[in-house]
Amino acid sequence: MTSRDIPTPAYVVREDALRRNLDLITDVARRSGAKIIMAFKANALWRTFPILREYGIDCTASSLNELRLGREELGASVHSYCPAYTEATIGEYLAGSSHITFNSLGQWERFGSRAIAAGVSPGLRVNPRCSVVETDIYNPALPGSRFGVEAADLTALPEGLEGLHFHALCESSSHDLERVLEAFESQFGHLLPGLKWVNMGGGHLMTRQGYDTDHLVALLTDFRRRHPGLQVILEPGSAFTWRTGDLITSVVDVVTNDGISTAIIDASFACHMPDTLEMPYKPAITESLGAEPVDGMPTYRLGGNSCLSGDYKGDWSFSRPLRPCDRLTLEDMNHYTTVKTTMFNGIDHPSIWLVHTDGRPELLRDYTYTDYKTRMS
Repeated sequence: MTSRDIPTPAYVVREDALRRNLDLITDVARRSGAKIIMAFKANALWRTFPILREYGIDCTASSLNELRLGREELGASVHSYCPAYTEATIGEYLAGSSHITFNSLGQWERFGSRAIAAGVSPGLRVNPRCSVVETDIYNPALPGSRFGVEAADLTALPEGLEGLHFHALCESSSHDLERVLEAFESQFGHLLPGLKWVNMGGGHLMTRQGYDTDHLVALLTDFRRRHPGLQVILEPGSAFTWRTGDLITSVVDVVTNDGISTAIIDASFACHMPDTLEMPYKPAITESLGAEPVDGMPTYRLGGNSCLSGDYKGDWSFSRPLRPCDRLTLEDMNHYTTVKTTMFNGIDHPSIWLVHTDGRPELLRDYTYTDYKTRMS
């Protein structure tokens, strides 16, 4: 069996691409002296974790399920951050975490002493109020943000606090980080001598083509030189699985109305690629003629196979008219996809496959009616 034989719809992850990203990330960590850990919010395909274990990757968790997955399947040291811990959850967080970040001074006052007593390194999320993310839904530095403590409310370092955490990026560049870091140091730099670590959050898309990794290394190295003894932590999500997998679909039907041709596929943008509608963005399709329609060539929207009217994206042109059973490859669908899928309309999730470096495809997970039924009640 080859990857061409995989039935659609299917998420297909490529081991060689995953290893390429891991090689780059661990090289940046080695050269900069920073600790780079993986955020499960972007990808939690635990059947691929044996590959990550070879690289000694730790993780960050924002829920008890993520924490447990990191401990059980990655065997990792877990850094936890949650917007709000409760009496029902804090004990399990402290039992399973090496580091824990509190989102507010109220949370610190409520649970900070328990973290110290448990031997878990406690930190506080701060808001440097530096906005570099254009899409509001992904911008944690918007006015009125619920994330982090502002400098005016943190005039002194609370006793026992060991770290500060800021997160203001989303698929951003090292130059975006430079702007945020300047804002962070100008507002919170006087507190750094009393700390053990600074967590610079996620959104560092260092595996994207054109990302200036040398600038990132220089930026982090210079920060560590200015603040000797302070551990620097980064926790990207997308960077680990950027361009490591695709969603393979098949055309089921072609519908034309008002001069617009829609190729309906056996997958759904709303259910299986939600960020294409939320961000929004238009994914690349390998078989198309490019990102923009081409005059005079067969051109189509793609329609998802759900009842949501807005479950479509477009437009793409092709070298010939699309027909039922044509396979289409929607590229770069291994981050913020499987972790965000829904079962709207009861549509089955695509199966998940791993193509090993020798080209051998392995089925990691197939979904059935039982998955839908047991989730509903």
